This record gives sequence, C-alpha cells and structure tokens, in this order.
Amino acid sequence: MAIGVLIKDLRGARGWSQGRLADEINEVFGTGLDREYVSRWERSKVVPGPFYLRCLSAVLDVPLTVLEGEVKRRRFLSDVAATAIAPVVASDLLSAGFAARLRGGPSVDEWENKLATYGTEYMSCGADDIRRRVSAELVVIQQQLEEPHLWAVASRLMTLYAKTFPGSDGAKAVSWYRLAAEAADRSGEDQSRVWVRGRAAIALGYEGASLGVADMFADQAMAISKKPSLGLLNAIMGKAHAAAVRGDVNSARSLMNEGRRVFDEVGSCDQASDYAVPWWRMNVFISLLAARVGDEATAVEAQEAAKRELPDSLPRFGTHLEMHRGLMLAKSGDKNGGRAYARAALETLPPEKHSLTLRLLMAEVER
Repeated sequence: MAIGVLIKDLRGARGWSQGRLADEINEVFGTGLDREYVSRWERSKVVPGPFYLRCLSAVLDVPLTVLEGEVKRRRFLSDVAATAIAPVVASDLLSAGFAARLRGGPSVDEWENKLATYGTEYMSCGADDIRRRVSAELVVIQQQLEEPHLWAVASRLMTLYAKTFPGSDGAKAVSWYRLAAEAADRSGEDQSRVWVRGRAAIALGYEGASLGVADMFADQAMAISKKPSLGLLNAIMGKAHAAAVRGDVNSARSLMNEGRRVFDEVGSCDQASDYAVPWWRMNVFISLLAARVGDEATAVEAQEAAKRELPDSLPRFGTHLEMHRGLMLAKSGDKNGGRAYARAALETLPPEKHSLTLRLLMAEVER
C-alpha cells in the first residue's frame, strides 16, 4: 500500500518532520495526533481513516481523491478500463491487449516514433482525441513490459494521458502522474525519471493546483539528478510557479533565474512538441510566473518574446499569453477588466481546444 510513501514524500517536500506534520494537523483540526502516529502511517502499520485523510489533504495541499486512491489502489488494467476509456469500445481494447501479448506489439523504435508523434500532436489537437488514442496505447504497451525501456515509454504516455484527463481540479491527473513516476522508476533510466517528475511539477505548478504535490515531484526530480536537462528545467519552473502562487516572491524569482540558467544549456530547437522547451515556451512559463508575482515589466517582455516565435499552428498557447495579461490587469486592481480580458481571450479559442489548464487559469483570474 503506497499511502505511507505518499505521506512521507509530501511531508519531505515541505521540509517537515513527522512531529511538525502532527502539529500542523493538531493546530488546524484540534486533534491530539503525535509523531508516533504519523510514523505508523508512513510505515504502513496503520491506514489513515476518512477524517485523517481529510486532514492530510488540507495541510499537505493534495486532493483528497489522490489520498483515497492510494488507499484503494486498483490494478493498472482495471483502472484504465473502468475510468479512462469510455469513448472507446472496451472489447476492442481488450482484444488489442491480448493480441499484443500473443503475437507481439510494436517494436521499441515504433514506440519511440509513436511518442514523438503524440508529443507533437498534443500541442495542437484536442485533449479528448489524444486521451482516447493514448488509452488504447497504454492497454497494448502493458503487455510488453518485459523490455525495461518500454517502462520509460509507458511513463511518458501516462504523463501525456494525465495532462489530457478531464476534471475540474486535476485530482485524477495527480494519480496518473504518480503512476507515471513509478513506471519511470521501473525503467531504471534517470533521464525518464527526472522528465516525468519535472513534467508533472510544471503542469501542476503552472495550473496552480496541488502545490504540495508539485513541490514533491520537483524535489524528487532534482534529487535524482542535478545534470541540466529538460526534465530538470521543468521541475525548477514548476517549483517556481508553486512558490509564486503561495506568494513567496523571493523563492519564485530565485528559481526563475535558476531555470533560465538551465534553459541556456538545454533549451530545445524543436518548436512544437510536448517533449521540447523552445524559447517561446520558456517565455510562456516566465510570462505567467512574472504576472503572478506582480512583475509587469518581465511579464510583458516575456509575452512579446514568446509571440515573436510562437508558431501560428499553436493558437492555444497564444490564448495562454492573452490570459496572462488578464491576470496582470486583475492583480493590478482592475478585477472586472482583467476577468473580461481573460474571458474574451478564452472564448476566441474553439471549445474543443480548451484544456483543464486554461480553465484553472480562468478560475485564478476570477479569484
């Protein structure tokens, strides 16, 4: 049961001792928790009940559904079939999975080509279409995991799947990011282990969702390897956004500068892939980060830099930049103007191109 590991990881991301976690819960909820009880949770000697799961959700900033999911973890195939692939005929998926097991599925090179294709299509295609197709791929690849590298491929597919999972708060996506990190660990490839965690950190930090989990993934990525990479860059910028949302301006600025240094070493030439961070995409990260900390000059500079290189084929990211301007207006005091600007920007994008990230960004502007 992984609930103890999750509690320990989230506590570590805050830099809290077991006693500090107990104190935080006691202060908010008036309980009589002590360090030993937290230790028993983490050693899986006892499972937190519904009340304490709610307490942990509140103080560790993690969706309650994620904690409940760790208590009631289901097998991978049944999880996919039951919750992920309603748009697809289940019998066809099961048939494809068994066929892959009996006759062999795609080769490693073919899987890598599929990853490259999905990475590109994610940038412009609707989330529903990507999620439907990746669901089918996940059913097939799980039949081929005797090859260690395919755990790395599977982890990237899971990460992409998490980014396209529907919902109002991203809670289910967190469960998939956790699963993706476990799959990457199975591969034994540090590059994949860092990338999956970094991608989860920037996704959650940028969305301003589950900040405790964003910090946890970022810290894990940086602990695995300090070698400059796109995964490390994503982790740093994800942690920077989490700090900005919390109002920790100094940490956000320091991490942004660190991210810029890493980008100078590993920035991508590829302009249109979820597995790339070109100049324009780095500036999308900086644009929202600067808007969140009230640095209008840096935000505008980043927005203009991004627009100069943003491909016309990626209108969703142009919408991001315009909504950042709406956030700046709202934070400067023009709340109605900021909301109207951001709403108008969102409505210019076809509904099938909308994403959970954009919906959460709109909610942030409205707050």
